[in-house]
Amino acid sequence: MKEALLYEKLDKNTVHCYLCSHHCKITEHKYGFCGVRQNVGGILYTYAYGNVAVAQIDPVEKKPLYHFLPGTKTFSIATLGCNFRCSFCQNWEISQQPAKSGTDLGEEEFLPPDIAEEALRNDCKSISYTYTEPTIFFEYAYETAQAAAQRGLRNIFVTNGYMTRDCISMIRPFLDAANVDLKFFNDNSYKKYCAGSLKPVMDSIRFMKELGIWVEVTTLVIPGENDSVEELSGIANFISGIDKHMPWHISRFHPDYKFRKYDLTPEETLKKAKSIGQAAGLDFIYIGNVGGWGNDTVCPNCKKILIKREYFNILEYNIKDNRCLYCQEEVQGVFRAP
Repeated sequence: MKEALLYEKLDKNTVHCYLCSHHCKITEHKYGFCGVRQNVGGILYTYAYGNVAVAQIDPVEKKPLYHFLPGTKTFSIATLGCNFRCSFCQNWEISQQPAKSGTDLGEEEFLPPDIAEEALRNDCKSISYTYTEPTIFFEYAYETAQAAAQRGLRNIFVTNGYMTRDCISMIRPFLDAANVDLKFFNDNSYKKYCAGSLKPVMDSIRFMKELGIWVEVTTLVIPGENDSVEELSGIANFISGIDKHMPWHISRFHPDYKFRKYDLTPEETLKKAKSIGQAAGLDFIYIGNVGGWGNDTVCPNCKKILIKREYFNILEYNIKDNRCLYCQEEVQGVFRAP
């Protein structure tokens, strides 16, 4: 147990948690919606500190981030729990196991300075808070991000975007990049399948961009749920309205968790989504969870391949000083030296 951040005490030993957009009012002995923050005697505690459920080395492209230090390794960590209840979650075994269920929150204690040192030992350039929702293990992520920044490492959130402005503002000095899931462009779908809502996610994407955090967006395209022209156009136009250079990752759905009776997303649907994104003016659109196509970064000016990828492996790298080597067009992102 560790005292939580971003809450206030109310009357009758009730607390108001304003870490995420659920804004839970938690009475004594009860947990917040996330299941890992509990009111004990009028003090809000988190159980998601130091207990790692996942710790592994990934290519940064797996997050997915294609314009942030491409070709480098990132040290990925997660604890159990989430502040969404997505029926189609692909990491449900760990995301849907809160502290209040009585599940052990992690196999080993892994403290922030040790995580940063382990990342350095393994030649990682960043730490990613991923696989479950980093907002719910915010205190752990916050201290780890500080330790990482002190050692010259970058920090990445892979998030559902359901945090508050207070949360984003607090992590901002140490947060370099984020991939935000924009799951639907329909509030009813967010409520039905995620137990959340659309507007806070949109607000988070805008606010992160305003603060100078590098942002990429992912949409898991689910047949019959968010694959209509209207909904995909809504997402594409929203992203383009913020920044046409913001990468959009269109990800193929595969049946999982409570959505096991759904079909794989047809490739034609993914191609349709890409065309919709192009029509909305987006410069960088990527297709995930398919092999052999949709992963290359192409110069928006001369149309030559800037980064050629095979799955998460980089085969060609034609960017220097954030410019296309062929035509000198500026390419938005945070790129390493070739």
